[in-house]
Amino acid sequence: MILTVTLNTALDLTYRVRSLRPHTSHRVSEVIERPGGKGVNVGRVLAALGHEVTVTGFAGGGTGRAIRDRLADVPLLTEALVPVAGANRRTIAIVDELSGDTTQLNEPGPQIAPTEWGAFLDRYEELLPSASAVALCGSLPPGVPVGAYANLVRAARAHGVFVLLDTSGEPLRRGVAARPDLIKPNADELAELTGSHEPLRATQDARRRGAQSVVASLGAQGLLAVTPEGHWRATPPTRVHGNPTGAGDSAVAGLLSGLVEGLTWPDRLTRAAALSAATVAAPVAGEFDRTAYEELLGRISVTGKVSAA
Repeated sequence: MILTVTLNTALDLTYRVRSLRPHTSHRVSEVIERPGGKGVNVGRVLAALGHEVTVTGFAGGGTGRAIRDRLADVPLLTEALVPVAGANRRTIAIVDELSGDTTQLNEPGPQIAPTEWGAFLDRYEELLPSASAVALCGSLPPGVPVGAYANLVRAARAHGVFVLLDTSGEPLRRGVAARPDLIKPNADELAELTGSHEPLRATQDARRRGAQSVVASLGAQGLLAVTPEGHWRATPPTRVHGNPTGAGDSAVAGLLSGLVEGLTWPDRLTRAAALSAATVAAPVAGEFDRTAYEELLGRISVTGKVSAA
């Protein structure tokens, strides 16, 4: 079982409009609603790839009930969300059909009480012994300590469970110091962490700060991995146009599924890059286009080298 943690779980709404223009009214041609938040997205992709996954985090209010109801319909996915008094946030993606651009609106999460945070920590400790890997993903809702991910990383390491961290800002800075097995920042998050805008230098610096391995999402330029075994670049054949929401989460799912299947780093990166591009191509934010994914698998270019022994 792969465990994903989403402390700021959301209900994702996608609105499609013909052309998004400021200061005007718009007629929405389609509304799509689904459970979201980075770790939830990761879990849904893992389940689609055939892996058993457990999703944990918080659920409260009407949005929390809607999230739980929809997760119950996902095969191979077990929902283990902790009840809270506040209502989960919503995220709204507005897709401009004319330009193909997407505008994202993210609400704040619910206020988490100390007792609710304690209940989550108990649930996390219960789930870890059954996990082959854990993904800690996304922002922190109000009330959760800024060092939360650092504590969750240490708990996973104490159980001997591979831990991937995908967050940003101060939670990432503190989490890296707890020495996760892998971090997966995007270019902006990596630059904020290290102060460097040169990807290779920044990934090497992130490793010096505590991450054993770093896989950086570089948008249309693909993925850059720096690991103890070597460093590689995975690049899609062409730029994929569409909605990038969830592309990084699909990359995380590709990396974790490849890990538990025992794939080599180049093969993990091929899968992660193909899933990421196929998510951009999908019509719904956070989903991946399976036909595009299978076609892209044979067209991802991976270059790099194995480290000297």
